[in-house]
Amino acid sequence: MLAQVHHPQGSEMPKYVIEREMPGAGNLSAEELRGISATSNKVIGELGPDIRWLTSYVSDDKIYCVYVAPDEDILFEHARCGGFPADRISKVSTVIDPSTGD
Repeated sequence: MLAQVHHPQGSEMPKYVIEREMPGAGNLSAEELRGISATSNKVIGELGPDIRWLTSYVSDDKIYCVYVAPDEDILFEHARCGGFPADRISKVSTVIDPSTGD
């Protein structure tokens, strides 16, 4: 599977994994997570159609978010506007899963 998502205008946009240091993230309530998600959605709406949030994984002290975007700059802008940390942004080069070994 390729690590790019087809963009409606015909160009390919890369995926990124954003590592967010958030001590106690694993203890956030459903209401707190809903608030963070709503803020993220609002900022994405303001930044335009070139940024998409796919999913996030919450661990004890970090949140790992997967986004599709044209570049890292818009992801840093999303973090700044939303008041979220973006401690590390990594461009995904390839996606593998168990079927890769078949």
